[in-house]
Order: sequence, then C-alpha cells, then structure tokens
Amino acid sequence: MSNTETNTDQFWECANEAILSASYAKSKEAEQGLFEFEHLPHSADSPPVIKVDGQIVDGHEQRTVESCERELIRRRRTEIQLREALAREEALLHQKDELIRQMVVLHQESDHRLLNGAQMIVSLLTLQGRASKNAEVASQLAAAADRVATICRIHRHLHSFDVVRTIAIKQYLEELCRDFSKMLSLGSPDRVIVMEGIEINLSADTAIPLGFIANELLTNAAKYGTGRITLSLESDPQKGYLLSVSNEGPALPKEFDPAGCKGLGMRIIRSFVEQIGGELRIDRGDRNQGTRFTVRFF
Repeated sequence: MSNTETNTDQFWECANEAILSASYAKSKEAEQGLFEFEHLPHSADSPPVIKVDGQIVDGHEQRTVESCERELIRRRRTEIQLREALAREEALLHQKDELIRQMVVLHQESDHRLLNGAQMIVSLLTLQGRASKNAEVASQLAAAADRVATICRIHRHLHSFDVVRTIAIKQYLEELCRDFSKMLSLGSPDRVIVMEGIEINLSADTAIPLGFIANELLTNAAKYGTGRITLSLESDPQKGYLLSVSNEGPALPKEFDPAGCKGLGMRIIRSFVEQIGGELRIDRGDRNQGTRFTVRFF
C-alpha cells in the first residue's frame, strides 16, 4: 500500500472520529440543526482536508506512538459518552414502561369501578320495577335495566379483545345471542334465537355500535314478534356487509317510517346506524312472513 493510500485511510479514521464526536456533542446538548461540515481546498497529490464544527482534520498526522495514544483517548472518550447516552436512553425507556404499567392499572381499576356502578344501577332499576304497581312503569324500568346490563356485557366482552385491533364479530354476536336468550328466558322451542352467516373482522369503532344495534333489534323482535328469531350476518353483493334480524310474527304496516318513530329503541338504532355510516332497511322476512330489519355497513 502506498503512503498516499495510508495517509488517506488515516485521514478518514480521524474524520469519522471527529464527525461522531461532533454529532454526539450536539445530541448531548440538545442543540437543533446539523453540525458544520466544510470540505477545504487541497492539492491533488495530498490527502483531503475537512473542517468539522471548527476542528481541522487532515491526513498529515503520522501514526506515531503519540498519535495512537491520542486516538485511543478519543475512542475511549467517545465510548464513555456513548455508554452514558445509552444509560440515559435505558432510564427513559424504563420510566416510559413504568408509566404505561401505571396507566394500564388505572384503566383496569376504572373499568372495574364502571362495571360495579353499572351493576348497581341494574339492581336498583330492577328493584324499583318490581316495587312499582304500575305495569307500564315496571316494564319501562325493566327495559332500562336490560339495556344497562347489555352495556355491561358488551363492555366485558370487547375488553377481552384489548390485545387485538380487530374483533371477530360473528363470534361476538353468537355470545350476545346466548346472553340475550338467558336474559329473556326464551326457553320454549318456538322462541329460539339463531345466529347465521359469515365471520368477519371489524374494528372496535364499528363492532361496538353494531353490538348495540343487534341488541336493540333482538329486543324488538322478542317484544313484538313470535316464533324463531334469526340474526344474520352476510356480505353484500354490491358493497359492504349486511346485518339483519327477522322474526316470524306479524309484519309491520307498510306505512311504518323508522325516521318518524319516537320509541327509544328505534332512536338508538338510528343513532348507531348513522354513527357507523350505515343504512337501515325494513322489509318482510323469509317466506314473506314477519319483519326483517337490515343494516348495511362498510
């Protein structure tokens, strides 16, 4: 190897060292912007010369014992600086992990208190409904208690998916149907709830409102319909998906307008359908019997 090549290699070793030191100094002092880097003029037969944040670096330094000692000192200084920076980063990461752990604990405690409070509301509504001598008031209180209880069930179920970003909605709706059947005590063979359709994965932003929509539609089907209740989930041939609930009871009158309905259940359905950007349709069920509510969503 020629002397020129050797000097060039030495130059780039020193240049790399200077650049690394300057970069670390700026990060340590939290300075903004880039460090100054200037390529100085030099002759064609001499090594390059640069300036890094005011420090001149050239290739004329000979590899004497003194130069090696200076380089070793610089390297040791840089190693110490890097180790200190790494220690600070590890400390910050540890603090971040501790904050995340505390937030998770507070979140779990908040959920626990929320569910306990909601369960107390359910108990109070149920007791008040049983104590009421007015049948209509008792029915409204029982319906309110059922809705709060449903919120608790949906909350518990959805929080079991905290570690995932999407929810298998069919599995969730099947569990909702089972819970709904138990809640309404539909034990007779002609009042069963059947879940049909495909499995799709939805985000929580869509799955939660869809769960409330399905609950309200099942409530209406059990309250006003007869026979079997079918909850169906399928893909739309045009675009999106279709969630429908049908029963075998009497059909709604042709002039029925869901937008003009003042019932709380229908208002809840319309509100959540609008929230997920869906469409609500009402028609006859299978074999032209009963009523079928269909929600198209994307």
